[in-house]
Amino acid sequence: MKASSWSKGSAANKTIGEESKSASTVPTLGLSRSEKRGFDTSIDYAQGVHLEVLLIAEPGFEPSYAKPGDAGADLRSFQQLVLGAGQRALVPTGVKIAMPDGYVGLVHPRSGLAVKHGITVLNAPGTIDAGYRGEIMVPLLNTSDQDFEIAKGDRIAQLLFQRIEIARFIPVSALPESSRGETGFGSSGKN
Repeated sequence: MKASSWSKGSAANKTIGEESKSASTVPTLGLSRSEKRGFDTSIDYAQGVHLEVLLIAEPGFEPSYAKPGDAGADLRSFQQLVLGAGQRALVPTGVKIAMPDGYVGLVHPRSGLAVKHGITVLNAPGTIDAGYRGEIMVPLLNTSDQDFEIAKGDRIAQLLFQRIEIARFIPVSALPESSRGETGFGSSGKN
């Protein structure tokens, strides 16, 4: 499986890798360029980078982007439950994925649920490693003082993908100096 593929032309009309003469891409910068427009600093979702993610999901539970330009694909609850006030639950999504090495899936809360109902993802953002093949489970927390009902199929979280760098840890006897040094919480003051 490739880490990423580039598609030119409309994603709705083309499969990943097909080309259109109307646009060209600049893979190293992640930018798209139309012959008529020059470079565009926003992501052109019909022409930009496409990440191939293998997916197993029950019909209707596939992650999906609600609107063009959304960063997060919605994840849905695969069960009906009541999340009691102050309680947490591990909620199944009915989704399994495989993404290329060098990427991570990040599970974030949905802002509407957080603001309106106090429902958040307990370990936000949750981390899905490229090698994980199990079902995506979302640990939800009800921070409000009221029970919250979740129906099967409700959108409960959003899934984002991000490139990662792998660190090589080098043992040393001392770290280089910095302007901050060892100062911790509150080191920059109140204002």
